[in-house]
Amino acid sequence: MHHTAIRTANIHRAIAFYELLGFTVSDRFTAGITLACWMEGLGGRIELIQIPQPKPAPDAFGDEHYVGYYHLSFDITDLTVDLPGWLDALEQRFAEAAREEPEQFQPLKVLLKPTQQMISDRVYEVAFIADADGLPLEFTRLL
Repeated sequence: MHHTAIRTANIHRAIAFYELLGFTVSDRFTAGITLACWMEGLGGRIELIQIPQPKPAPDAFGDEHYVGYYHLSFDITDLTVDLPGWLDALEQRFAEAAREEPEQFQPLKVLLKPTQQMISDRVYEVAFIADADGLPLEFTRLL
C-alpha cells in the first residue's frame, strides 16, 4: 500500500499529533486549494489533507452501526516488548505537550487500554487511541 489519506480540520495540529507518534513530514504540497503532506513513520505513510470547512468526523469506534473505514492499525511488535508501558509513555508525552502548548495539544484520548485478542493461532495485544480529529488508531503487538 502506498499511503492512507486522512482528512483533518487542522493540518498543523494533525502534523504535531503524528510527530509525537514518531512520524516525520516527508513532503508538503497542495491538493487543489488546500494544504497537504505525506508523513512517514511506524512502518507506513499517511497523507494529511486539510479540509477548509470541516464537519466533525463520525464516531467509527463508538457507533456499532457505523459502516465505512474503521481505523488505521500499526504493528509495533518490533518497537516495544511492553504495549501498556509504551502507551503510558505516549500518554505522558501528550500530557507534557498539552501543558507546554495547550492550544496545539490535548491529552491523549485512549479508546481501549491494552487487551489481548486471539486471531487464528496467534495472540495479539491491542490498544486504541483517538487522533487529533478523533479518528481511531490501533496499535498491535504480537505476543
